[in-house]
Amino acid sequence: MEAEAEQTKDLYALLHLSPDASDEEIRKAYRQWAQIYHPDKYQDNQMKDIATENFQRIRDAYEILSDEQKRQIYDIYGMEGLNSGLELGPKLSRPDEIKEELERLRRRKEEEKFFRHARPAGSILANLSLPQYLDGDGIMRGMAMSSDVQMQLSKRNMANIGGNLVVTGKSGSGAATCVVRHCASSVSSVEFMATVGLRSLIGVQATRQISLHSTATSGLAVSLRDGSINLSNAWTRQLSENTVGNIQLVLGAESAISAGWQRKDEKSSAAGEIKFGTSAFGASAHYTRHFSKKSHGRIAGRLGSTALDIEVGGGRKISEFSTVRMMYNIGIQGISWRFELHRAGQKLVIPVLLSTDLNAWIASSALLIPSSLYFLLKSYVVKPYYKKREKRKALEKVESQSSQVKEAREAAKRAQKLLETVSNRKRQKQLDKDGLIITKALYGNKKIIREIDEFSEINDDVASQILDVTVPLNFLVTDSGELKLHEGIKKSGIMGFCDPCPGESKDLLVQYTFNGQKFKVVVDDFGELLIPQYAHHV
Repeated sequence: MEAEAEQTKDLYALLHLSPDASDEEIRKAYRQWAQIYHPDKYQDNQMKDIATENFQRIRDAYEILSDEQKRQIYDIYGMEGLNSGLELGPKLSRPDEIKEELERLRRRKEEEKFFRHARPAGSILANLSLPQYLDGDGIMRGMAMSSDVQMQLSKRNMANIGGNLVVTGKSGSGAATCVVRHCASSVSSVEFMATVGLRSLIGVQATRQISLHSTATSGLAVSLRDGSINLSNAWTRQLSENTVGNIQLVLGAESAISAGWQRKDEKSSAAGEIKFGTSAFGASAHYTRHFSKKSHGRIAGRLGSTALDIEVGGGRKISEFSTVRMMYNIGIQGISWRFELHRAGQKLVIPVLLSTDLNAWIASSALLIPSSLYFLLKSYVVKPYYKKREKRKALEKVESQSSQVKEAREAAKRAQKLLETVSNRKRQKQLDKDGLIITKALYGNKKIIREIDEFSEINDDVASQILDVTVPLNFLVTDSGELKLHEGIKKSGIMGFCDPCPGESKDLLVQYTFNGQKFKVVVDDFGELLIPQYAHHV
């Protein structure tokens, strides 16, 4: 943000000032521009309206730059800092103090905004079975729903309230859970948990960062149904920049020990776990590869006393907040598909059991048919649709931008109209003494500007990318016959200028005469211009 402010000091350009200008130079520039644009100088209603429009811009710029505090905020954050509604308390004298205060107030506003909003999440699972349907028992095997809401109670306290319902066949169960988390310090926290339902319990869990790369968690849970106690301990360590390992020990009715790891980078993520318990043992792993910002592939597998399966599939981001995924699963429980829709914090999951028998024909068909359909749809439906949509958006953007540029050009021409009289007078004065005269000045697309010469014809395509700024530059020539445009200030902010080609690199071409000789110079949009110079002689 600070860098952006450094590059777009339009208020300095508007008053034709250096960013280091003194208070006296600011007052002097304001008086000079006010003499040109004060509405009381014009009797014609059209000219008065033009003057009023531009005088308001000049006065606003002067009010900001003449106020020490506002100027420092503008220098650091640009107009965003002034328009954000942030207000400084005590008078601060140094830019670093103002920056620190703005950051503090910005963080406070973000926290207040965050505290006002709860973050809901939920999921729906609809378990379907094709063999069951063919047997005449209905296609629905079961259904589950869960929902929770996370709320920030204060800066250090957070609550999570949730519940779930599960129906399988003709039986069902449900539970409601509340978790309150308190951050005791920057390295430690404690959670209190209560669950009411089929397995009612209460518990407490403490977490502490024991070193720069290690975290330990200990928990105690008591069942309200039979009074049994579960103890848990977990250790997590950062193994590398992208890899985390963890070990967990649970003692209770179902004691177990497990070890796992997770690795994640920009292109892929992977995780694995091995678990040994009193009633079961197993191992699982998965790997996800991101092919692009929108699509990914995934493979996963499980092996143990109760499971043996492998899963392959992939997903695609269909909008800013939505992702769809399809997985193919084959294992001892049969062959199945799983469809998922993720949107923000909500999730819809639909597993479909295709067969309980490991039939080779069904297994290959279940893998190849959806894969083929996906690539056919992607090639002949999805891609053409998105290309058409992107093209339409691009055209809409161009039309919108074209309208904005047209308005900016008209505003620049109106500003030049009031400068014209004084500009011509200054030009004639320089002409009489063989001084500095701007014969042609063009501002716009860098590539076009670099190709223009004295004899170039400016057609409609070229004209749409550049702006004639001869009048405002002649106006800015001093009585001593010099012209200076300050370095680091974008030239589109100068009075009588505008940006004729947003998003494109721009240059300023100036052709001028001095002492009867011809000169030419091209400068970058943010470059300094100081003329006359004999180095520009042609």
